[in-house]
Amino acid sequence: MTALVKPHGADALQPLLLEGAALADARKRAATLPQVRLSSREVGDLIMLGIGGFTPLRGFMGAADWRGVCDDMRLANDLFWPIPITLSADTATADGLNIGGEIALVDGESGELMGAMVLEEKYRIDKEHECRQVFRTADPAHPGVKMVLEQGDVNLAGPVQVFSQGEFPATYPGIYMTPAETRALFERNGWTTVAAFQTRNPMHRSHEYLAKIAIEICDGVLVHSLLGKLKPGDIPADVRQEAIGVLIDKYFVKNTVVQSGYPLDMRYAGPREALLHALFRQNYGCSHLIVGRDHAGVGDYYGPFDAQHIFDEIPKDALETKPLKIDWTYWCNACGTMASARTCPHDESHHVKVSGTKLRKLLSEDQPVPDNFSRPEVLKVLQKYYAALEAHEKVKVELTGHSAR
Repeated sequence: MTALVKPHGADALQPLLLEGAALADARKRAATLPQVRLSSREVGDLIMLGIGGFTPLRGFMGAADWRGVCDDMRLANDLFWPIPITLSADTATADGLNIGGEIALVDGESGELMGAMVLEEKYRIDKEHECRQVFRTADPAHPGVKMVLEQGDVNLAGPVQVFSQGEFPATYPGIYMTPAETRALFERNGWTTVAAFQTRNPMHRSHEYLAKIAIEICDGVLVHSLLGKLKPGDIPADVRQEAIGVLIDKYFVKNTVVQSGYPLDMRYAGPREALLHALFRQNYGCSHLIVGRDHAGVGDYYGPFDAQHIFDEIPKDALETKPLKIDWTYWCNACGTMASARTCPHDESHHVKVSGTKLRKLLSEDQPVPDNFSRPEVLKVLQKYYAALEAHEKVKVELTGHSAR
């Protein structure tokens, strides 16, 4: 009997990934089926369904689930779920598919056959409504909104079988892990309380501080990086993983941190995405999610602590995984260390606000980075990456929203 938190809405993980003879048979059958090409976001969602990261979902959501999730953060069966997990197609493709039939699910970029789905439902959605509910804006400049507005006009729903985990196991060996694998590792370590640290950036001094606070409270920390696609100007996953690995090796006590990654693209949905991050970390075996400033945010669309406040707005039994809410952290020159508003008595003239956006801006413009921003070993990895970029590959980093303060 495990002492870890139970998977969301289930007594055990419910992975949909086929193996062995069942996989071979399903692949052979799928080769004869009509194909639907998936976006990068949809491929990541399908893989999460496959590995049990989205337990207990059995496939892409139908209209009732879509409406319930958008409006009330509830599936039709009343289970808590904060963000729609949907598959779309253009009208012409959808019109050619028969309800009750099977379709093959193909990676739209690589062409790899990723899975199959029994088509139970075809439905149109109000994209602007989804955006306003999930992202709190319908502004097409918001990267998550842009994804929704550009997706097909018809959603396809039904249970799936998953054939592949895509590029992730081969590209990130030892880093990419399934929920079953992280749970097994936590149990081998003797951990019962585990805090997930969500990151799409290399870890700077503020991130390091947050993780070390969590280590004081929990048995261990899962530094869990997004391995899917980001917006232009963000640092690629392979570079982030190298930088994070160096930091853990040099500045954390051995066997207090697990470095891992998961296959989703960023949605930049701020508060709602923080809830999704907690939900699937529950499936990975984490009892807590570290929620700091501007979690999963972008620009000025969310307040700096909206992602913390939303946990107070959902029912207490919605999630077993709970937030570790930590105030704005910074380097204080007077204290001579990292601190927060709860631990530092000095005024802002002594504070150095550290953010991933500021760090990327300095690095992309070949400006010196203050010692209190990032560890020197981490900076060496990042500076090497930026030095190798051609001029046309560099994206101008703008300081907007909370990163500008």
